[in-house]
Amino acid sequence: MIYFDNAATTLKKPDTVAKAVFEAINSFANASRGSYEASLSSERIILETRERIVKLFNGYTPNYTAFTSNSTEALNTAIKGIIQNHKDTHIITTSLEHNSVLRPLYEMQELGTELTIINADIKGQINYNDIEKNIKQNTKAIICTHASNVIGDVLDIDFIGSLCKKHNILFILDASQSAGSIDIDMKKSNIDIVCFTGHKGLMGPQGTGGLCIKKGIDIKPLKTGGSGIKTYSKTQPENMPVRLEAGTLNSHSIAGLNAALKFIEEEGIEKIRNHERQLAKYFYDEIKNIENIKFYGNYDTDKRTSIVSLNIADIDSAKISDILSSEYDIATRSGGHCAPLMHTSLNTVNQGIVRFSFSYFNTIEEIEKGINAIKEISRRF
Repeated sequence: MIYFDNAATTLKKPDTVAKAVFEAINSFANASRGSYEASLSSERIILETRERIVKLFNGYTPNYTAFTSNSTEALNTAIKGIIQNHKDTHIITTSLEHNSVLRPLYEMQELGTELTIINADIKGQINYNDIEKNIKQNTKAIICTHASNVIGDVLDIDFIGSLCKKHNILFILDASQSAGSIDIDMKKSNIDIVCFTGHKGLMGPQGTGGLCIKKGIDIKPLKTGGSGIKTYSKTQPENMPVRLEAGTLNSHSIAGLNAALKFIEEEGIEKIRNHERQLAKYFYDEIKNIENIKFYGNYDTDKRTSIVSLNIADIDSAKISDILSSEYDIATRSGGHCAPLMHTSLNTVNQGIVRFSFSYFNTIEEIEKGINAIKEISRRF
């Protein structure tokens, strides 16, 4: 199988990731729950992974890096944890967002939080001036994606961060589609919380993710329970990061994430990004002049992820993906991509979009097979 659905999850991982998970499963006990070596080994790898996350995002301190099962849980923790007075709180987001942002915000809206959504145009672009125009005295935060999971366009987080700093509001970034392949600098971009997942651009196992938080920001826990400390307290400890990490951490998969982060450090984000962008650009350039193909996103800039989104004529996107899978053994993603407002902006609610997303482990030879497949399929319609 040729795998072009890396925006959903990376299938190919560095070999060291599986090895790290295997070794952890056979040697790790429960972190922070014992003074014996199997528990301490688990604690050490978790701390080392926190440190790598802080280094990756130029964050503030490992103690303010909390692990979750994915970015959905991280975003729910951040959104529901910072909105504590619904009737006096205003939040700004965009129509580029994944349901992992939208659905928690809709829940908060039902409870009285005021929500403003900055709509994208037919090309999927937002007007940044609209963001500042909608900032109010009670605006608590701007919550947005770094890169669209539908079209791959990257938002100007430096500008958004500067607005947040100017108006003294929180900036919460969904880095699900960018972490690992695009530089993120929390201090430079004035980001207060980065929510990330481990199984996409970070090339780690599924079931990993977390929040990298600016020190001092108070987030009410999404979950409460065992923490390994302050057993006799009736409430979740205030200490970070255990305040946001009730229960046993997934240390086995975190060990795999640690190995993936080490691989990214050794290869370098710039090298990874350049290879992925080269693949996406080559794919796009070879099919862009086909008459009955429509593309979505801005391909005139390098400020994008390695996504190429398209439709062929008026054929349902699911049919094209099915043909690619059944006849060419090529995996892509069709449909709505859990981003309903983005498809509304693009006018693709009914047809959906066929999304190709490439990774560091894809090759030019695989891209060429994808190009030939699209050319052949387009001739049929």
